[in-house]
Amino acid sequence: MKPLLRIDNLSAGYYSEDIIKGVSLDVFARDFIGIIGPNGSGKTTLLRLCSKILHPRKGRIYFDDQDIFSMDLKEFCRKVAFVSQDISTNFSFGVRELVLMGRIPHLKRLQFETKNDIEIAEKALFLTGSQSLKDKMIDELSAGERQRVLIARALAQEPVLLLLDEPTSHLDIGHQIQVMDLLKRLNRDSNLTIVMVLHDLNLASAYCNRICLLDNGSVFKEGKPEEVLTYKNIESVYKTIVLINDNPVTKRPNVVLVPKEL
Repeated sequence: MKPLLRIDNLSAGYYSEDIIKGVSLDVFARDFIGIIGPNGSGKTTLLRLCSKILHPRKGRIYFDDQDIFSMDLKEFCRKVAFVSQDISTNFSFGVRELVLMGRIPHLKRLQFETKNDIEIAEKALFLTGSQSLKDKMIDELSAGERQRVLIARALAQEPVLLLLDEPTSHLDIGHQIQVMDLLKRLNRDSNLTIVMVLHDLNLASAYCNRICLLDNGSVFKEGKPEEVLTYKNIESVYKTIVLINDNPVTKRPNVVLVPKEL
């Protein structure tokens, strides 16, 4: 089976420094991949490359065998959506208006939204449990509500691939589970392929079918959660002592931190 997204020997960074160094990764249709690693390991930079925000210095990224940097931006955005780590907005948009912005890649220049576009936006609001928020302003919402609305905007693009940068970082544990359950449901029921950056190793273990562990801009280990989340791998990359046991519910690795001082 050919990959949906193929990252081939990628190197890139800012100014004169390479943050991503020779990264290769295949993403297959219906994958739910977690990108993990310490601060500064290149996780966000890798997503910026995959979303065409940053251009590589070396290597290629292919979507369905086509170099993404040769693709027209609107064509690319009809297939790939990106939810950034920053959930703030510069202007106080209405929720319905914000979600409808996800239809822009499907509209011609100066074209207004059609009935079909509005129905797709309404469906995105429904899928994310945000339909009760549609008449509110975005700056009136809690962090969890705002995150769901931004995911709804991405879904309104009708993407094949969804990229998310730490979608749970601003949320309490209840909202973290809501967002992760939503994404898993979309992955399972709507065949949406997901690649997301996560700091929480246990969330990555519970929800992702594959995990890519970055260290200093390179792939340290990639594979199933049980292959990546070993105490040796985590201690080598994060420089901290952990215990690994099985989550009694998911049967996947559960990472337990070991305090150095009690």
